[in-house]
Amino acid sequence: MGRWPAGTQERLQEAAIELFAERGYERTTVAEIATRAGLTERTFYNHFADKREVLFPDQDRFIAEVCEAVGAAPAEQSPLDAIAAAFTARSHWFDQRRDAAQRRRHILDAHTDLRERERAKLAALGEAIAGALRTRGISDPAATLTATVSVAAYQLASARWLADPQHGTLGHHLHASFEDLHRTARSW
Repeated sequence: MGRWPAGTQERLQEAAIELFAERGYERTTVAEIATRAGLTERTFYNHFADKREVLFPDQDRFIAEVCEAVGAAPAEQSPLDAIAAAFTARSHWFDQRRDAAQRRRHILDAHTDLRERERAKLAALGEAIAGALRTRGISDPAATLTATVSVAAYQLASARWLADPQHGTLGHHLHASFEDLHRTARSW
């Protein structure tokens, strides 16, 4: 049996997003988040370092999974296609949490410090992907450039997905963003 009940982290995330939307990010405390989730403050800190981190769940695991997929991609697959496939393979998880992702986006957009944290997380993703590409034998500066534009394509796809009135999947938007990237690269 696990140390915490199943879904504890998601309960904390949902409670935090609800409270941030109701009361504002600054006026919400960790204790209030834990109480709303029916948990203790100590349990919160077992899952997150601080209240900012509740908005960036499982980032390390996501980065590791993307990099593992890039590293395991067939050698004949292009670096961009390997990265796109790695992102797309994880897109279903996000599709199941679209409403929470939209509420999270509004919170991030309203706070400069949270957007800075998001940029740092995206930079870490780019650095890790560049490392995975180097492991595949792609040297710099190509590995860094490919990782950087891939993270930008991922960001654009995420923004399109959240704004899509037709509720297309994140996978659809990832495909479109990487297709735009391929088309632009070929036209130069």
